[in-house]
Amino acid sequence: MTNVDVRGLNCPEPVILVKKQIDKGEASIEALADSKVAVENITRLANRSGYSINVEDKKGEYLLKINKI
Repeated sequence: MTNVDVRGLNCPEPVILVKKQIDKGEASIEALADSKVAVENITRLANRSGYSINVEDKKGEYLLKINKI
């Protein structure tokens, strides 16, 4: 499992960092975000790329669990 911290980053940086892991073929990725926009964009990327995604709201921060389908 790969961990990616995208807190404090502006789009498109969060998507780019997660996409790099997807492009490497990572089967399981956890991303920590602090922006709903980043969550929405990463969710779209994951769905388009054949990954499932589960988002947990952790008091203003979001834990995204991204797994290859």
